[in-house]
Amino acid sequence: MNVEAAEMFIAEKRIGERIKYLRLKKSMGLVELGRHTGLSASFLSQLETGRVVPTLRNLARIAMVFSKDLNYFFEPEQETLFRVHRRGERVRLPQTGADDPSYFFESLGYLVPDRQLDPYFAEFLPVKTGRAPKPHQHAGCEFLYLLAGALDVRHGEATHHIEAGDAIYFDADTTHSYVCSGDTPATALIVTLQHPLTARVQSGSNLANGTNGRGVRSISTGMLQPVAAAKKNLQRML
Repeated sequence: MNVEAAEMFIAEKRIGERIKYLRLKKSMGLVELGRHTGLSASFLSQLETGRVVPTLRNLARIAMVFSKDLNYFFEPEQETLFRVHRRGERVRLPQTGADDPSYFFESLGYLVPDRQLDPYFAEFLPVKTGRAPKPHQHAGCEFLYLLAGALDVRHGEATHHIEAGDAIYFDADTTHSYVCSGDTPATALIVTLQHPLTARVQSGSNLANGTNGRGVRSISTGMLQPVAAAKKNLQRML
C-alpha cells in the first residue's frame, strides 16, 4: 500500500478522530498521552488531525493506554442509538387483569433494542366504587414524575400522597400500588430500571417514599416485535 492509499484508508476509518475521542473521554491532554506512549505531543496532534499516518506499533501503544485492541481502530463504527416514538404510533393499554381498569399506560420505548430502562406515560382514573388497587412488585427500581392530578401511592405498608410536580424514586421489589386521589385523571411519566438492585436501601431512605405510579412493570426485549406482539408482552408483564 503506497502512502496515498494509506492516507485514504486512515481517513476513511477516522482513526485520528477515534484517538481524540478516547483521549477526551479520559480528560487526558496530548502531553499526558505522550508520556504514556512515548510519542511526542506534536506527533499525536498531527495524528489526531490526520496529517500523519500512524504505524501499527504506534497505534498499539495508544490502544494499550485506553485498554483497547487494534481492532477498535479498524472495525466499523457502531451506529448511534436514536429512536423517535410519535404520539400517534403509541398503543394505549389498560391495567392487566382488571375488568374495570384503574389506569391506562403507553410504552415510550418499546422500539428501542437492548434498552436499559423502560419509560411510560400513564393515566390514572378517579376512584370508582367497587374498583380496588392491585398491588404488584418486580425487580429493579422505578421513577415516577406526576404531570397532573394527585395520587396516593402505597409502598410496602406506607401510603404517600403526591401532587403534580412531585417525583418519587423507589425500590420496585417492594409491593406497591396507587390510587388517583382527585376528581380528575392523574397523569405521570414513569421510568423503570430493569436490573435488580445490588443492595437494599436502608429503612430510613427516601426510596420508601413512593411507588411506581401506574403499576407498570419492566418490559422484556420481546417488545421489539410488531405492535400486536408488543401489546401481548406488555399486558403479560403488567
